[in-house]
Amino acid sequence: MTNTQAIAHQLAKVLTRYSADYIEARLEESQSSYITYRGRELDSIGRVRAIGGNVRAMVKGAWGFVSFNDLNELPGRVELAVKQAQFAGSEESQLAPVEPVVDILSTEPDKNPVVIPLAEKKQLLDEYNDIIWRTPKLQTSMIGYGDSYKKVIFLNSSGSYIEQDRADVILRLTAVATADHEVQQAVLSLGSRGDFSLIQGLHQPIEQMAQHAVELLSAPQVKGGEYTVVLDPVLAGVFAHEAFGHLSESDFVYENDRLREIMTLGRKFGSSQLNIVDNATMPGLRGSYKYDDEGVPATKTYLIREGKLVGRLHSRETAAKMKEKPTGNARAINYHYPPIVRMTNTYIEPGSASFEELTGDIKEGIYVKNWYGGTTSMEMFTFSAGEAYMIRHGKLAEPLRAVVLTGNVFTTLMNIDGIGNDLKMNQGGGCGKGEQVPLPVTNGSPHIRIRHCLVGGR
Repeated sequence: MTNTQAIAHQLAKVLTRYSADYIEARLEESQSSYITYRGRELDSIGRVRAIGGNVRAMVKGAWGFVSFNDLNELPGRVELAVKQAQFAGSEESQLAPVEPVVDILSTEPDKNPVVIPLAEKKQLLDEYNDIIWRTPKLQTSMIGYGDSYKKVIFLNSSGSYIEQDRADVILRLTAVATADHEVQQAVLSLGSRGDFSLIQGLHQPIEQMAQHAVELLSAPQVKGGEYTVVLDPVLAGVFAHEAFGHLSESDFVYENDRLREIMTLGRKFGSSQLNIVDNATMPGLRGSYKYDDEGVPATKTYLIREGKLVGRLHSRETAAKMKEKPTGNARAINYHYPPIVRMTNTYIEPGSASFEELTGDIKEGIYVKNWYGGTTSMEMFTFSAGEAYMIRHGKLAEPLRAVVLTGNVFTTLMNIDGIGNDLKMNQGGGCGKGEQVPLPVTNGSPHIRIRHCLVGGR
C-alpha cells in the first residue's frame, strides 16, 4: 500500500465524524511532461510531479471546498470545508441518490507515456519541426506536446472508495504561411488515452499539413452566402460538442431561464435520423472513465434521439434539482478544482448515407474539413474550417481558402438532411469551461449535410 492509499484509508474512517449532509475527498498523484516549439526553436521542455487533494462538504444546500498540496493534517482540511459550508448554507441539501461504490481499477502499465525519456520525445518532435520548415513560404509554426499520468483516490461519507488511474497524450501542430501580405494556416491535432505510438510516424501527414498552408495562399475565396455544406467527421464532431453539447450541460440549463425554456425535454430539434450522444463508457477514448469525479458510474446518455431532446448531462446536485437521473458527468481537471458538469465522448450517431450520396445532388455547395477555431454564445455559433472545397454537380472541385460557418444551432440542427455511415472519433481536442481547461474529451460524427448554412467569404 502506498502512503497516499494509507492516508486515504485513514481519512475514510473520519469523514462521518463531521456534522455535514455530505463530504467527499479526492487525493491525487500525477506526473506530466511537456515540449513546445515556436518557429524553428525549442520554446520549453520539462517534467512536473504533483501530489495533493481536495475536500468538498455540503451543509444545508451550500458547498465548502478546500484544496491542498500537503496530505498531512487532513482532518483539519475536512473541518475547514465543513465550516465554509455551514457559514453559507440556508436551504435543504439536494443530491441525487447513488449507491456507494468500492472499486480499485487495474491499470495498463504500458500506457504511461511519461516514462518515455524526454530526449526520445524531443527527437521525434525535432523531426516533425524539420519537416514543417522544409516547406517554402512559411512564416512561423507552433508545436505543443503534453502527456500525463495520474492516480486518483475518491472517497465520501456515504462509504464509496474508488481508485482510478488515467493517462493522456496530446499533440497539436500549426503551420503558418505568408506571401504578398496574405497569411494562411493549417493545423494537425491528435491525442490518445496514453498510447504514445499514435503520435509516431506522422511525417507524411505533417508534410501535407505544411504544404496545405502554402497552397491556401493561392486558393480562391468563396463568395459569402447560404450554401449546402457537407461537414467531415472532425468538424461535425466539433459542432456537436461546441454548439450543442455545452447547451446540454445541466448546470448551464438550470441557471439560465431562457435556456431552460428552450431546452425542454421532448422538443423536436431535428429530423428522425438525428441522434446525438454523450458516452463515457466507450473504451480507450480520452473522455472515457468508469466513474466520474463524484463516484457516479459512467453512462451512455442520449441528448437527442430521433430528432427529439431526450436527455442532458448531470452532476448529482443538478440531477436532484431538476428531478432527473444522474448521468456521471461531474468532472474536475485536477484536484485544484471541484467537479462541474462536463462532456465526455460526444458524437452524432451514424446514418446510412455514403459520402457520394451526400454530395451527389448538390449543384453548388461546399465541403469543409477539420477546424482551427470557433466561438459559441448561447445558441449562436461561429466555426473556422481548416480546409474547404467547392462541390460542383456532385463532385469535389477546387480548394478554397478557409471559410467560416455561422448560424443558430437549433436552426442548423433542423437543416441537417443527410447523415453518413462513417462515424469517426476525434481525440485531438480539449474542452474548456470556467477555469478548467483543457479537459480531455473526444468528439465525433459521420459526414453530415446541412442545407442553408451561412458561409462567410468575400
